[in-house]
Amino acid sequence: MTDLLAKAHTAGARTEQGRRAGPDATDKTRPDGSAPVARGTRRRLGPGRALPFGRLIGPVLLVAVWWAASASGHLDPRILSSPGTVLSTAADLLSTGRLQDNVLISLQRAGLGLFFGVTAGVVLAVAAGLSRSGEYLLDGPLQIKRAIPSLAMLPLLILWLGIGEQMKVTVIALGVAVNMYINTYASLTGIDSRHVELAEGLDLGRAQFIRKVVVPGSLPGFFVGLRLGVTSSWLGLIVVEQINATSGIGYMMFQAQQYAQSDVIIVGLVAYGIFGFASDAAVRAIERKVLSWRRTLAG
Repeated sequence: MTDLLAKAHTAGARTEQGRRAGPDATDKTRPDGSAPVARGTRRRLGPGRALPFGRLIGPVLLVAVWWAASASGHLDPRILSSPGTVLSTAADLLSTGRLQDNVLISLQRAGLGLFFGVTAGVVLAVAAGLSRSGEYLLDGPLQIKRAIPSLAMLPLLILWLGIGEQMKVTVIALGVAVNMYINTYASLTGIDSRHVELAEGLDLGRAQFIRKVVVPGSLPGFFVGLRLGVTSSWLGLIVVEQINATSGIGYMMFQAQQYAQSDVIIVGLVAYGIFGFASDAAVRAIERKVLSWRRTLAG
């Protein structure tokens, strides 16, 4: 970083000298020894301008390749049904109401797990990040929990909570809470100490300190944790809905497996993918709105 700043300072000095020398003056050398760039041009180093709905290009291309492989006969329909068959099956499931019922139940489970997980993760991160006693009491157990996958706790949770909805929501919430805690806590403890000293010098109260320093400083990490938490909620949902469930997208897929209905399984996977993609896009949109003061490569 120091080298970059020094090079930028030298380049700025050369530019100023060139301006004083006149429009015909050119730099024969550059600080890094490379060939000079014509005056008035700038090399673009960033990823470029963002395209509206550009993130849909990848999924659309994937579906196009899938469709082409099925139409050309290179993809055995017994292994993977064609997109046309999947669309027809989805229409049948929608007409009978089977897909809507299972989707609503899955959304309820994922939503409850996400809510409880986000709440618990943020509360624990604030308690550990703003207090040494909280850090000493909470950070160690939560770091241990991070090393233990939530799915590895399934046998114990089934023993404690049974196989009902409470166990399913708890598994989802545990995965979400760990992601929220890790990222929010890292963002809190990463706040520049000079900002804290400035707040102390201005004699800010605890509430003002949290509102003006802690919240803005922790929001980037919070949104990273939220995106990972949303993904974690869908991953947990896929697993718990195939464990003695009687409803949900995962249950529908498990039943289709018994009868080798790959088209129904694909419909379930597509539903998971759509909801996962849409929820992540929603979090991204909220993040851009809330953190509009930042200028990043993401645009």
